[in-house]
Amino acid sequence: MNLEAAKKRWKRLTAEIRGHDELYYQLAEPAISDEAYDALLRELTDLEEVHPTLRRPDSPSQTVRESRDDNFPPYEHPSPMLSLSNTYSFDELDAFFDRVARGLEDDTPQAWSVEPKVDGVALALHYREGRLHVAVTRGDGKIGDDVSANVHRFINLPAELHEPLSFEVRGEAYMDRSRFTALNAARERSGEEPFANPRNLTTGTLKLLDGRESARRGLSFVAHSVVEHDLGESHHHELERLDALGLPGLPLRKVCMGRDEVVEWIRHLDASRAELPFEIDGAVIKLDKLALRRKLGATSKSPRWGIAFKYAAEKAETTILRIALQVGRTGAVTPIAELEPVQLSGTTVSRATLHNREEIARKDIRQGDRVLVQKAGEIIPQVLEVLKDRRDGSQKPFAFPKKCPACNEPLLHLEDEAAIRCVNPACPAQLYRRLVHFASRGALDIEGLGGKWVSILLEENLIQSLSDLYRLNLESLLKLERMGEKSAANLLAALQVSLKRPWRRKIFALGIRHVGEETARTLARNFPDLNALRTATLEDLMEVSDVGDIVAQAVLDYFQSEALASEISELENLGFFEESEETVERLLQDFKGMTVVITGSLEHFGRNELKDLLSARGAKVTSSVSKKTSLLIAGEAAGSKLSKAAEMGIEIWDEARLLSELNDE
Repeated sequence: MNLEAAKKRWKRLTAEIRGHDELYYQLAEPAISDEAYDALLRELTDLEEVHPTLRRPDSPSQTVRESRDDNFPPYEHPSPMLSLSNTYSFDELDAFFDRVARGLEDDTPQAWSVEPKVDGVALALHYREGRLHVAVTRGDGKIGDDVSANVHRFINLPAELHEPLSFEVRGEAYMDRSRFTALNAARERSGEEPFANPRNLTTGTLKLLDGRESARRGLSFVAHSVVEHDLGESHHHELERLDALGLPGLPLRKVCMGRDEVVEWIRHLDASRAELPFEIDGAVIKLDKLALRRKLGATSKSPRWGIAFKYAAEKAETTILRIALQVGRTGAVTPIAELEPVQLSGTTVSRATLHNREEIARKDIRQGDRVLVQKAGEIIPQVLEVLKDRRDGSQKPFAFPKKCPACNEPLLHLEDEAAIRCVNPACPAQLYRRLVHFASRGALDIEGLGGKWVSILLEENLIQSLSDLYRLNLESLLKLERMGEKSAANLLAALQVSLKRPWRRKIFALGIRHVGEETARTLARNFPDLNALRTATLEDLMEVSDVGDIVAQAVLDYFQSEALASEISELENLGFFEESEETVERLLQDFKGMTVVITGSLEHFGRNELKDLLSARGAKVTSSVSKKTSLLIAGEAAGSKLSKAAEMGIEIWDEARLLSELNDE
């Protein structure tokens, strides 16, 4: 490939990789498996090896692309938080061993630590005198997000280490398998969409601003390394010291001598995956002696002394009993394969996504086919391959309908999308999912309005839109079977409470495509009311940090839809978007002119939730204690800021005093 062609290919690869980064890190909606993503990154890296002039400091090959979140204070890592390079084959693993031997100028067998690769979210925990001081995400490797308030709520981290040491430990936040299953079962019982997978749930929970919800979900941590602190001369000694200090450590880890023992333990871990309390997607291989690591050093992105061996997704054979269509909240019509139940990666799989019409045509997938299924990234069941030699003539090509299976309106295939959409906002399938989302915990949290009651209200023709919820009355509800007077009164009260939810939660409740809880918060900060948001131009939206072109266009499309605009107007007429001028004035007076600092872990508030609340009441919330500080709010495990405020004679409130002052909330 000549340089000109290489430039064009580099530009396309870079755009594609960054698009997948946005889907994965910002929207939590990965479109491809880890292996497919790594293949794109590998092609880019190889291209830059052949044409070094293409390699730039901001290339995806040179940077860690995990997103930052402006809702959390930035924290600069004392030493870069790098990510390991990946391999999927033993030949590439051998090449890695050869590179290490050349770098060490020693080809004798080395001691390697081989550990399960937890499919979680990277975290750095900084301890001071045995107590957790700050917890930080990877971010771009140099600056991450301070998520200490949520990490203090992890279910397996001790309040204090067994020794008063000060050091940094790195590891993974994760959602326990059994806890993930229980949370999804509870969501399905209440009619809410189940969480997609443990890793996405972990990412979302770490960035929650509602501390109570973070504690309810219950994340865990597992330590895998120590940074620049003498806890031992080898990696395995460091891990043993972490165990002794009370930090949760990696199970099934082993020190292996030479290549053959490493490969044997990699295979053992693969066979033992179901025994672990967390999802793993590979094995991590690291030089055990710390002095040898220091000799090898690192690139701008990855250490030279370690590598991650990624496992191929587990496969199973089964039969497609039927191809069904599922209409989502935003109208996307997704084909689903209903399968003869089969065990896969420790769970029973009876459904698999077929993605879209093009995927069905490309793989020639038919009802009745014998197929191989796998979990992409160990998460999403999908049809990998059709076993065409098993066909007996009874299998027929699937014809994608021209009309929506739920409302019989024409389906549209937009040129810039793979998905086929039902664009009828009155479609009952879309309406059901919009209503469930509207009432869900992260949105308006309408207690008593789960999926079951949404279905009943729709079947009884009591509601036909979001606004109809606020037209319900006691008389109509009491006519419903199994709806008692107390339940009906509670539901009506919950609906009235929902009218007072913050603007950010109302944005999220509207169900705008690609707008999650954090994006809704960002939009609310930049567009403070309905009129500001619905009149925003594409340029206005794209100027907002963390709102890319995908989200900006989705917001614009939502407010340009005639049918959805009508629904918004109905809600507006019912006072859904109003906030009492009296309430606003009262809030602005409570802390007017005060400079407030928040420190420590609070039980009843997320740090940024409280920051928003105090800012709305006229306070200026800062991150450091100074002569200008009027008030320090101190939660559990408050550190040096508390001591400094006390020395300076600054007023200090604990959470009980704060709750007393905010009792009108």
